[in-house]
Amino acid sequence: MRAVMYESVGGPLQIRSMPDPDCPVDGAVIAVQATGVCRSDWHAWRGHDPVPLPMIPGHEFAGVVQSVGPEVREFAIGDRVTAPFVNACGRCATCAAGQGQVCPNQTQPGFTHPGSHAELVAVRAADINLVRLPNSIDAVTAAALGCRFATAFHALTAQSQLQPGEWVSVFGCGGVGLSAVLIATALGARVVGVDPSPAACQRASELGAAAVFTQFDSAAISDLTGGGVAVSLDAVGSAATAAASVRALRRRGRHVQVGLMLDAAAHAALPWSELVAKELEVVGSHGMAASDYPRLLAMIASGHLEVSRLLGRVVAFEQLPVELAAMDNLVAQSAGIVVARVGGNESGSLPQDGGEGDA
Repeated sequence: MRAVMYESVGGPLQIRSMPDPDCPVDGAVIAVQATGVCRSDWHAWRGHDPVPLPMIPGHEFAGVVQSVGPEVREFAIGDRVTAPFVNACGRCATCAAGQGQVCPNQTQPGFTHPGSHAELVAVRAADINLVRLPNSIDAVTAAALGCRFATAFHALTAQSQLQPGEWVSVFGCGGVGLSAVLIATALGARVVGVDPSPAACQRASELGAAAVFTQFDSAAISDLTGGGVAVSLDAVGSAATAAASVRALRRRGRHVQVGLMLDAAAHAALPWSELVAKELEVVGSHGMAASDYPRLLAMIASGHLEVSRLLGRVVAFEQLPVELAAMDNLVAQSAGIVVARVGGNESGSLPQDGGEGDA
């Protein structure tokens, strides 16, 4: 198979001919039809999130089941599928409770083992991790869900329990933040988008934000919303945005930390006096379990959620190295989700043998 690979931190991203992945006894090998380009892959490549090397990046994908292991019962060759970026083990108490997104034994393609910037990708514990796709949802749309969109959906529906009519602020209008704006609007909430980039704020407005701010002005948000928002998401992951998100809340509001708090931010302080006095809630959010996909897919299939509004470009497989390297430029984050077509077709049949040579 062809795959994108890097052998060192920040090293060349090259398309090479690689051995096909082995099929796990409880897993499946997926013929990838489309795969997303995500900043999390960029973080791994740049060494911010260390991974074993060499590595094939990619954790957002959709495709067709090419083979299954002898322990798989729920899926068969030819099924059209996607999967969350967190692959749960399917055997622990956390998985049994339906919370595979925080499985202590989780694996992640592109981080713990070879990912989806390839013609084939292996998925472990297929019965708990694969998600069957409705015929109305194509591979490009499904690949766009894998990380940013599903993370925002879980944060708003499961972690914050956002209700119609409530105000919600979204700090950071990049991939996750803009997904949150679109989803919150579809859920009937009123959205305040916050981002220092005027272009990102403009995009948030186009996706349904009722108001936007280019400064982390919690007081202005409180004035606009009559005492603060019911829910606030930090989709950036910094000391400044986390604190501003908490301060934007009304009494008994809910702060959700979605952006990764890395380096010095990992130990950032929060305004604890306000947290106590206002009885605020603070929760984290990490991906979404496969078992929670049906509601998301139903909203998309019904037309209630238009994922296509978040798509930036659909590129060829050969462009994957260029697109991942381009994430050195933060401006790209508000330009929409980039998805690469890899192979196969939308009918569910497997790709034919052969094809182009190594790039």
